[in-house]
Amino acid sequence: MAFLEIENLHKTFGANTALHHFDMKIERGEFITFLGPSGCGKTTVLRMIAGFEAPTRGTIRLDGRDVTHLRTRQRKVGMVFQSYALFPNMTVADNIGFGLRVAHRPQQEIRARVGEMLELIKLPDIGERYPWQLSGGQQQRVALARALAGKPQVLLLDEPLSALDAKIRISLRQDIRALQRELGITSIFVTHDQEEALSISDRIVVMNEGRVEQVGTSSEIYNYPRTRFVASFVGTLNILSGHVVDPASGKMAVDGQPLVTTQRLAPDDAGKQRLLALRPEAIVLEAPAAGRNTLAATVEEVNFLGAVVRIRTRVKDAVISLDVFNDPNRPLPERGQPVALGFSHENLLVLEEGAA
Repeated sequence: MAFLEIENLHKTFGANTALHHFDMKIERGEFITFLGPSGCGKTTVLRMIAGFEAPTRGTIRLDGRDVTHLRTRQRKVGMVFQSYALFPNMTVADNIGFGLRVAHRPQQEIRARVGEMLELIKLPDIGERYPWQLSGGQQQRVALARALAGKPQVLLLDEPLSALDAKIRISLRQDIRALQRELGITSIFVTHDQEEALSISDRIVVMNEGRVEQVGTSSEIYNYPRTRFVASFVGTLNILSGHVVDPASGKMAVDGQPLVTTQRLAPDDAGKQRLLALRPEAIVLEAPAAGRNTLAATVEEVNFLGAVVRIRTRVKDAVISLDVFNDPNRPLPERGQPVALGFSHENLLVLEEGAA
């Protein structure tokens, strides 16, 4: 049995459906990220796990116990918010110990636990400061310490880094992941930032319009997106329309040019048009070679981005971009120049039917 089980969770607000039939099994100690655009339902799920929202229907089980209708304080979850939500009139120590005081824990226990948390977040000397005396990154560390002080079974993080600048955000997300591993606590992280999700997650749940698009590891989500939404939301992608020539051998054609994919095609796909996806970094400029896909294209734009050069090409009605490393010793193609785009059979992805 999974540590956290979410079964057929559904949520409506009046006439609007925020979440459709959400199912998820999370193992003890996993770091799961809900990834998607604003309004996709990811925070709604988090709030229902926390007990801040009641599901319209569905079940939430934590360590074998049905917690669907329990109050937040009965669920043993810790929550970190985007806005820090620290009490400005309390010291750092009092903020961290707030939940323990509400639970009427002994003062000696509270002081000891607050000290442990300050050591854990590597800010042992700030207990007597107030939130307004701290940087944004320090405030979020304090919010994390407060969430962990009560020894929750599950840690919930609702876009905790979005208010921070880029450098602090990268550093703090690494620290959060390190702490999670050290404590072994089951954690759910909500974000709209694809890089954030890819860098820290055991598994990612990609959501859109209240539905789950795909669940998988970072590598699976990035390298093998199942739908057009996942393919375009996570990373940069070229989308092509391909004609299925022979499903058994993976033979296809784009604007009459033959291609091969290693993805499984259904027998009744023969003669159909399917959406194809191709990452820019999977393409190279090269002469046609055996065992490789090749598309004849014409260069439209060459954009120098520093370490990387993005080249935009056209294959009849399709625009295909590729990324190449900046090499001063290698001349770049010019606008209007014909080129051959090479890529492996494995890198030509076929998206699911009906993908939005």
